[in-house]
Amino acid sequence: MMSSKADLQILTSPAWLQGYIDSPEKQRQLYKRTLMIVVISQIFGGAGLAAGVTVGALLAQNMLGTDSFAGVPAALLTLGSAGAALLVGRFSQQFGRRLGLATGFLAGGIGALGVVISALSNNIFLLFASLLIYGAGTATNLQARYAGTDLATSKQRATAVSIAMVSTTFGAVAGPNMVDMMGRFALAIGVPALAGPFILAALAYILAGLVLLAFLRPDPFIVARAIAVETRMRTEESKRLDENPSKLAINNRGVVVGATIMVLTQIVMVAIMTMTPVHMRHHGHSLKEVGMVIGFHIGAMYLPSLVTGILVDKIGRTAIAIASGATLLVAGVMAAIAPANSMMMLITALSLLGLGWNFGLISGTALIVDSSHPSKRAKTQGTVDVLIALGGASGGALSGMVVAQSSYATLSLAGGILSILLIPVIFWSRRNRGDIN
Repeated sequence: MMSSKADLQILTSPAWLQGYIDSPEKQRQLYKRTLMIVVISQIFGGAGLAAGVTVGALLAQNMLGTDSFAGVPAALLTLGSAGAALLVGRFSQQFGRRLGLATGFLAGGIGALGVVISALSNNIFLLFASLLIYGAGTATNLQARYAGTDLATSKQRATAVSIAMVSTTFGAVAGPNMVDMMGRFALAIGVPALAGPFILAALAYILAGLVLLAFLRPDPFIVARAIAVETRMRTEESKRLDENPSKLAINNRGVVVGATIMVLTQIVMVAIMTMTPVHMRHHGHSLKEVGMVIGFHIGAMYLPSLVTGILVDKIGRTAIAIASGATLLVAGVMAAIAPANSMMMLITALSLLGLGWNFGLISGTALIVDSSHPSKRAKTQGTVDVLIALGGASGGALSGMVVAQSSYATLSLAGGILSILLIPVIFWSRRNRGDIN
């Protein structure tokens, strides 16, 4: 007796799918092709993500006339990404990565267009609603990293994640540095300058969705799930697995540790990043300078990924997770003590903030993939990304209130202290389970 309806469908799969199941060479070729398509989509997705992140807080501050709610856009964006992460994960589990990811990116593009319209009409309620939908692009940009791991071996997974993330760098760094240019373009067509980056975001997300929809064929997740079912049927333990497939479907401790690493790093990163543009504008920095600092930050979030992935695969998940906590602590302290007029100190602090997040996301992602079985993997990944998004939403929402009631330095120090909670969590996992490396 099979464990699920999906398994029964796979056993009656068409000849093309059986060809991939029976051919390791075809699997390797599809793995490489999948990475190539993911890289292309992530270049566009990175531009869509970064453009909005750079000016979201400034747009809300301008429309509301207060700093206290400047963190609300980041909170709404990440809250929207939480719902989208759940939906994209479950949609991908049911229909494959191609339809799941394409739908998420296209929804993000629609949300970005809504932000532009809200700026034109000065409608704060439309802005908030559009930011929720725009969050789908953020969630999808993150979930696309999983597509490269579907056909990767255990020694390739972190590297596959890193390839997807490093490709995001091209768009992610270009986006903030195009803020000034897109602002001038927006003014030229009668749109408020701060809405200009969202025009770029809309185009970028829609292109990312169309690339995946057109070219992510055959679907790597469907092939990986079919291979897993076939492998299980051929093993001596297939009968035991069929009787209780959940026993090996998920390693709960590994998922908890991986999720905790990513949630904590997301809270710290989003909180400090959200208020940095507002902090800079209060001290006379231009929009171009804000874009430069955020560009360095986002570059540090993604550009080191290739090296990080190799390190995670070679020296272990937990070693890099510990490095994440330490790096974020240094970033928080440096942001707190940096003179407001020192571009170099701000760039260094925000770059370290991005690097710490990078360490946490790749090590945590590898743990999640290691700890889940293809029969439940996409659903598990989507659920974990919901928690990550909710963590980011909390960080974004509270950041404005903390700064309004105290200071940017207080926020940065609090974030640095929070990040070192990663270390006891990791040691707890190693003490209680020796196979988490």
